[in-house]
Amino acid sequence: MTTRVIIALIVFVSSAFLFIGASKKENDPYKPTYLKLEIPKGWPKPAKDIFANNPLTEQGFQLGKKLFYDGRLSKDGNFPCASCHQQFAAFATYEHDFSHGINNLFTTRNAPALFNLAWMPLLHWDGGINHIEVQPLAPLTAHNEMGETIDSVLKKLRKDTAYPKMFKAAFGTPLINSQRMLKALAQFTGSILSYNSKYDKVLRGEDKFTPAEERGYTFFKNKCAACHAEPLFTDNSFRNNGLSVNAYLNDYGRMRITNNKNDSLKFKVPSLRNVTLTFPYMHDGRYYSIGQAIDHYRTGIVTTQPTLDTLLKNRIAINNAEKNDLIYFLFTLSDTTLTRSTRFAMH
Repeated sequence: MTTRVIIALIVFVSSAFLFIGASKKENDPYKPTYLKLEIPKGWPKPAKDIFANNPLTEQGFQLGKKLFYDGRLSKDGNFPCASCHQQFAAFATYEHDFSHGINNLFTTRNAPALFNLAWMPLLHWDGGINHIEVQPLAPLTAHNEMGETIDSVLKKLRKDTAYPKMFKAAFGTPLINSQRMLKALAQFTGSILSYNSKYDKVLRGEDKFTPAEERGYTFFKNKCAACHAEPLFTDNSFRNNGLSVNAYLNDYGRMRITNNKNDSLKFKVPSLRNVTLTFPYMHDGRYYSIGQAIDHYRTGIVTTQPTLDTLLKNRIAINNAEKNDLIYFLFTLSDTTLTRSTRFAMH
């Protein structure tokens, strides 16, 4: 056999192996790493399975995380989801009543914290969103928030060489569309859980309350738990808690969604988990301290509003000592495991 023929055979065999290898890589089976939403011990099962039609996977989570921190989801590139939902503030907006949007505009409600979303049947202060997968559409397209269109966002994602690979890993093919983008974001935000505060450790027998915290917990169970029910510290209801109407916003809450006058001035009861990290408080961020928020229930409730929650018609009797104890207890709801977790961090 001549040297030329041997070389030709070697080249042919090498090419064949390369072709087979490439074909095998092209046809690699879709093998995502499936995850299961953790339900903390003693917690109720979520009312609905938010991942029923969106199986939770490590690849989907990582894609959602990249999207959550990507400023290109906003029109000017400066406002990712994370700009309004900051990890160190339990994924709320730190120290701002309203969040910044594009063109130096502001939102019209205080950004709610993002955690334990699987247990929330309705989202937003007025319950206007009924599923986690469609939730991002509102801020993405709002003119005073991210100010984008879905088509424009998808075009930007398709130009990034990393995204087709991540979409393929998460969903089986490199196709980038709105449904997959929203599903990935839901996998990330729906996985953010808060259940490792001092309060939780006390309940698990891993820690103990101080005397002041214990007194505050007792007061909380007697006077606050009807609306802020354990272990979620919200009953997910919509109530009028007697705030005066913000003249600048004229925001009447859930009535805007239902067109029912009986829902006037009703807003979602927020979770008190991480409450010391998510100030300012109320739907319009009018109170910058827990003390101010407690004082509202002591003396600030407008008792003449027709839709005022019946539990508040006489306000809540809280003396100064009880107020201090209650604040001590509320600090035990801060979950630094969540706020420091590298799994949910940008890098």
